[in-house]
Amino acid sequence: MDSLTQIVLGAAVGEAVLGKKIGNKAMLLGAIAGTIPDLDVFVGHFTDTVSALEIHRGFTHSIVFAVGVGLMFAWLCALWDKRATLKEWWLFWFLTFVTHPLLDAHTTWGTQLFWPFEIRLAYKNIFVIDPLYTVPFLIFLILAMLQKRGSIKRRKFNNLGLIISSSYMVLTIILKGITYQKFKSELADQNIEYLTLQNKPSPFNTILWTANVETEDSFLIGNYSFFDTKPVQFHSHPKNHQALGKLHNEDKIQRLIKVVEGWYTISERDGQLLFNDLRFGLMSVDPNSEKYAFSYILEKENGELKITEEPKDRSDAKKLMEDLWLRIRGN
Repeated sequence: MDSLTQIVLGAAVGEAVLGKKIGNKAMLLGAIAGTIPDLDVFVGHFTDTVSALEIHRGFTHSIVFAVGVGLMFAWLCALWDKRATLKEWWLFWFLTFVTHPLLDAHTTWGTQLFWPFEIRLAYKNIFVIDPLYTVPFLIFLILAMLQKRGSIKRRKFNNLGLIISSSYMVLTIILKGITYQKFKSELADQNIEYLTLQNKPSPFNTILWTANVETEDSFLIGNYSFFDTKPVQFHSHPKNHQALGKLHNEDKIQRLIKVVEGWYTISERDGQLLFNDLRFGLMSVDPNSEKYAFSYILEKENGELKITEEPKDRSDAKKLMEDLWLRIRGN
């Protein structure tokens, strides 16, 4: 999830664990803990694109990290503030660390919670930024912050934030199940044979959902809003994997295919070969669009394969925001 959401979650968990003993310091340290796992993105600036993708949401988003680094922070805090025991400090840091990847596991990218095992949890039931999850959570956290330490109102406001946000998360899982069945039914009605079906919410909401459907030689993308009155239209995106040629055997390509779990197409634009990550869909609500949220330029440089992320066009993001509201309202 986005940084603000993780800060709010960390602060709320910190308050729930040690708020009575150390007051607003629990919220402050919890907020800091909520951001620490995402520092792995800075490591990516010192390595190649594929390695950065492999590192992201790996070790720092694992139980191993929460236990080990949590113990180190707990030891330091126990020396610094005697109001809580070492055990209480460890529980504080463990919970504020581990809830970060547990939340991220609900997004499309997911987390490698059981690192070093190569198991990535990605439930795909909430977009990385969802105001309906974050805003009420933030409001109740602020209300709790304004109350006196140890007061009943403080605990109630904080608990309400945790309960409401968690309830909304459960709702998104239910909505994912409903839309999955809808897409499955539409594919059957349209006599479309497929290998795999995945669905996820579109940006910033859980009303409009997107289906990624794998067939033998292509991927189908379709959108469904709970306000739709017409059948779902699925649009084909040819895999075109053969366009990789000998590049397919390159180590970096094999690793990139593993990262995207096989959900990719190959296309050409302006003389450049592009590796398109299908997991995050398109930079448009139009399933016919060929502008993907994440594409990687493949090129040879001094005999070595160079992979770089295609730069984002801000105008595409602006148009997506404008079109998104119209599409949410139905087809």
